[in-house]
Amino acid sequence: MTGNSAKRGSTAALAGALALLGAVVPGQAFAERSTEPLSVTAEAETPTLFDDEAGGNANADDPAIWRDPEHPERSLVIGTAKEGGLRVYDLDARLVQSIPAPEAPGEGDAPGRFNNVDIVPAAGQRHGTRDLAVVSDRGRDRLRVYRIAPGARGGPLVDVTAPGVEPIFAADQEEINEERTAYGLTTWTDERSGRSYALVSGSGRTEIALVELIPTAGGEVDYRKVRSLRLPSAFRLPDGSSWSPCGEPGELPQVEGMVVDPSNGTLYAGQETVGLWRVRADLRGEPKLIDRVRGFGVPAEYDPGTDECGVSGADPGFGGEHLTADVEGLALLSESDGDGYVVASSQGDDTFVLYDREREDHNEHEATFRVAPGPGPVDGSEGCDGVAVLNAPLGEKYEDGLLVVQDGHDSPGDGGREATNFKFVDLDELTEEVDD
Repeated sequence: MTGNSAKRGSTAALAGALALLGAVVPGQAFAERSTEPLSVTAEAETPTLFDDEAGGNANADDPAIWRDPEHPERSLVIGTAKEGGLRVYDLDARLVQSIPAPEAPGEGDAPGRFNNVDIVPAAGQRHGTRDLAVVSDRGRDRLRVYRIAPGARGGPLVDVTAPGVEPIFAADQEEINEERTAYGLTTWTDERSGRSYALVSGSGRTEIALVELIPTAGGEVDYRKVRSLRLPSAFRLPDGSSWSPCGEPGELPQVEGMVVDPSNGTLYAGQETVGLWRVRADLRGEPKLIDRVRGFGVPAEYDPGTDECGVSGADPGFGGEHLTADVEGLALLSESDGDGYVVASSQGDDTFVLYDREREDHNEHEATFRVAPGPGPVDGSEGCDGVAVLNAPLGEKYEDGLLVVQDGHDSPGDGGREATNFKFVDLDELTEEVDD
């Protein structure tokens, strides 16, 4: 999701929401320490995607890593490309498969637009026999589900979405065309029940929905919306004033990046212009804001002429120390001893922030890093949307695991066309930097 994602939620439109959705923000900063960013190197990059490929908005956005349990060296990286659909890459970052997004249902209607992707392992599914890739279709307000079957005809991804699946947020096609649709996505399997879910956020809204994935007798996957939760859109500051993130009129501060810690069923959600939240993955319970963006509480006004927000007052000093809006992709870096980190893309300053997974008080900041240019033409990552990480051996190329990040400004570019792709980082380099 490159572009103007920081423009969400106008102050005027949100003023009336304060009484119902406002949250009190403590004056003490969440973070105790600040460090200079570490640096890791991009080892490889996927082919560049441009915003007019095949006549559509084919921008790289969000990656997921699938590990082949029998042949780890044949593992895959699956990436969304917005109106360009899905792209599947091997560990050499070469294109393996291209899947188009669904066409518009009628003249003037919105076409499919794939925003986020995540993996559901077969081992955790009820009646599951294959790993699944689940995608949020922002254009059609639906989920698309793909069976991961490298040996299958037309594979390695095969569409197994049940026919007739319903919209998640929109009431009708008109609302779909107005982009009241699915946006961010992560998956979660409840170990107690064996049921698998997608957690899906709404575009331009603070809502997160819990959606159960349901296997059909014919081998397809249907789904149903179980419940939803709304994060605050306005906040009461320690000085007694109220604040709402600036953005386009009528839009609220949305969530995109999400990830679930399976060890304790905790959902982490990045509200782009607010900060990082945690809440139970079943969406029962009270959300807790564990870190705020640096611009939290700063007055700003939307300018319709420039389609931008401009600072309109002094910084009151209530922001965090580590995240610069937008908070984008989230991932979980698990370690063998059960510890590890939550990884958050801090899009506004081209960094990635690591928080520990402990929950006694708050998730402490552990490190911040950048993805720097690698060998030859491989550049680093800027304006990152999505991030994925897998701490498991993937053959000789990535013996200690893999980090994949989106690059919102791939270079060299091509005139006025927006150029994006995905960067591959040897996970061993990151863990060594953090441990040092």
